[in-house]
Amino acid sequence: MDFDGGDEIRFERLGRAGVVTLTRPQALNAVTHRMVRALGKALHAWERDDGVDVVLVKAEGRAFSAGGDILHIYEAGRAGKPPVEFFADEYRLNAHINSFKKPYVALIDGIVMGGGVGISFHGSHRVMTENAQFAMPEVGIGFFPDVGASHLLPDLGGSFGMYLALTGNRIRHGDALWSGLATHTIKAEDQASFLDRLVLTGDPESVLRGFFVPAKRETDRAALEAISRHFAQPSLQDVIDSLDRAAGADEFAAKTLATLRTRSPTSLRVAWRQISAGQTLSMDECMKMEFRILNRMLAGHDFYEGIRAAIIDKGSKPQWLPATLDAVGEADVEAYFAPLGERELPL
Repeated sequence: MDFDGGDEIRFERLGRAGVVTLTRPQALNAVTHRMVRALGKALHAWERDDGVDVVLVKAEGRAFSAGGDILHIYEAGRAGKPPVEFFADEYRLNAHINSFKKPYVALIDGIVMGGGVGISFHGSHRVMTENAQFAMPEVGIGFFPDVGASHLLPDLGGSFGMYLALTGNRIRHGDALWSGLATHTIKAEDQASFLDRLVLTGDPESVLRGFFVPAKRETDRAALEAISRHFAQPSLQDVIDSLDRAAGADEFAAKTLATLRTRSPTSLRVAWRQISAGQTLSMDECMKMEFRILNRMLAGHDFYEGIRAAIIDKGSKPQWLPATLDAVGEADVEAYFAPLGERELPL
């Protein structure tokens, strides 16, 4: 089936299922504009097709998808042509997956981050193997947790979503299952049999009952209680202060505080406000909010500096501007969330 994904994404009708495979393993299946557009077309077609009962998304290689095609975004932005249309199409796709009228199964074996999260975790069934790792690491590159993170993360209990957004830390399948990010965990070796059964029946619920293997939380109770205590504070400064007070006696608090201090202060402030706001917004409202933030981020400094330090001059230290949380004023943060007028995201 050709929805014009080239050699980056493959579409197949197998039995009762529409099967999508990400086919850029050498690039860790980073999401491109072409992939976004092709997947969007496929979903519109399959939603109306009575022969398709379920959609399954999987990937080739050792990563599900390590994010968006960040180098392309960097280069286009530096050339004065930030790829706003890519993000508009991507965010519309995220919203469509969230409201998709049929079961949408993401089979995640390996790393899933950023843009990869956007095409998997808004679906009805998020299935992870023991090889899976989840992260939204954007604050570390001067960006913000987008692709619907403001809808996804506030729902996690014990302020776990705020913790993930502000630290960018990775979690494994057990934490993902227990926090509610994943709906099911299965063994990596069972993936082919799971797919065979699914295309035969088209019913993910009954098939998953046969393959589900519960996973234990990787994060221990003490750390979870610490996350709940520190990240439920009423402001970002209160989170920092709370961690600071505990850091002398608590290794977890000290380590977490050290992580936050390496992140872009602007990104931290924006992400704090964004995830807090997402608690009371619909998915579509979240995507409109994220599109507003995105436009300002692509016109700013820290995103390009973060990519330079992480990818261009690998491993060098980013010079954030402003360099401290104190130097990022309320008005600065507010500006990221201001309406875009006629440039608002149409959904």
